[in-house]
Amino acid sequence: MTDSIMSKAATMEIPINSNGDTGTLPEDDSLEQAAKLQWSLDEKVGSSRGNRDLQQVMVSGPNLNETSIVSGGYGGTAEGIIPTSSIKDLRTKARRSNVSPSSSFFCHTASQSNEHQGSNMHHSSSSSSMTAEETTRGVAVEKLETMKKWGLNTYKCTKQMISERFGRGSRTVDLELEAQIEVLRDTKRKYENVLRLARALTNHFYNMVQTQHALGDTFADLSQKSPELRDEFGYNAETQKLLCKNGETLLGAINFFVSSINTLVNKTMEDTLMTIKMYENARLEFDAYRSDLEELSMGPRDAVAMARIDAAQQQYQVQKDKYERLRSDVTIKLKFLEENKVKVMHKQLLLFHNAISAYFAGNQQQLEQTLKQFNIKLRPPGADKPSWLEEQ
Repeated sequence: MTDSIMSKAATMEIPINSNGDTGTLPEDDSLEQAAKLQWSLDEKVGSSRGNRDLQQVMVSGPNLNETSIVSGGYGGTAEGIIPTSSIKDLRTKARRSNVSPSSSFFCHTASQSNEHQGSNMHHSSSSSSMTAEETTRGVAVEKLETMKKWGLNTYKCTKQMISERFGRGSRTVDLELEAQIEVLRDTKRKYENVLRLARALTNHFYNMVQTQHALGDTFADLSQKSPELRDEFGYNAETQKLLCKNGETLLGAINFFVSSINTLVNKTMEDTLMTIKMYENARLEFDAYRSDLEELSMGPRDAVAMARIDAAQQQYQVQKDKYERLRSDVTIKLKFLEENKVKVMHKQLLLFHNAISAYFAGNQQQLEQTLKQFNIKLRPPGADKPSWLEEQ
């Protein structure tokens, strides 16, 4: 490295006259100047000598105006190319701030690398944000389409319902099915009345049994405190206790009757009526789309109108299939409900008759036999509240 610097230093000392011709310089003078330069370099220490060498090379080196420095290995991208103008600026700033040009150069390269990495991170974050935004936009569009379909369907059904009430629109009617539905609704109202009366009977009879129980305890207490009327009070006490026991047995039968009627009315019949309500809504939608198709069919037959007619025809077919399916479901449920109602009421009415007859006839054995016949188990006194295991 010292030899190259000496050769470049010798080149720098070639004088040029006013005519552009090189002056004659003895060989001894150039060798003497090179020796002086080597002696001065040997006196420099550590890092100052390296910096002076770099400055001397950059001053006397080849012209860097048309060169560039590439950071990275073979096949690197063009983003790592640093123009020589940037190196000159760094060298000038380093001279002014007494900082090594080499350190300024590496700092500049590192800053460019950090900027490149930062741009990559910004690009990835922007891509993820765009994906989330597209997902949110898709959900919003789907909800908007759902609301649009719901609003259009509600408008058509409301229009059809108003037309039917004012007698302007036609209505699809199944006379046989409508008659069965009306019979079911009337039957439900009557059974609800039976259920209400049976519950009232249960409450009144329960109060009577409690009164008989209290009266029997009072008679028993008086028989102990009134020796002259001990037998009379004792007979009445035994009679009231027997009536109370038979009354509790009858209450078990009546409660079973009420529970079965409640299940039939508020669960079985109510489920069938819910299906009927769905059927009536489907019938209204079917008539609404049918009326819409008829109106379009009576209009012009251009290309736009034909496209709308085809769409209306598809929607009409969908509503028709839904209406027919629900009508079939209602017919099947009405048939099964009638069979179930006859079976349940036959059993419950027989139970109610036998229990009431045995109680008022004073036939305790017949009353107990009736409960066994229908698999009714009475709870012992003080067990009104079920245990935690029974609740599970």
